[in-house]
Amino acid sequence: MRPGMRTMALVAAVLAAPAAADDECSVAMADWQPRAAVEALAAREGWTIRRLHVDDGCYEIDGWDREGFEVEVKLDPGSLAVVEIEREERRRPKDRRK
Repeated sequence: MRPGMRTMALVAAVLAAPAAADDECSVAMADWQPRAAVEALAAREGWTIRRLHVDDGCYEIDGWDREGFEVEVKLDPGSLAVVEIEREERRRPKDRRK
């Protein structure tokens, strides 16, 4: 391989690495827990789901905790372990509380 081509290949590999590292969870889709399992976990933890979606290869729950504070929870889709949880200081509007 010519030196110029080798350099270009190295640069391409380095630039592609961050794109591959963007996903926080890297579980094969065949090994994912079903959405029903995520919903059951949320119920056990006292989280009310406003939105359940996939972000960075993880399940992500946007909703409220049992005290009514907004939460964003990222879960490993294979084990349902909490990858990240953010709790906001905002509470759910009173008309939306149980």
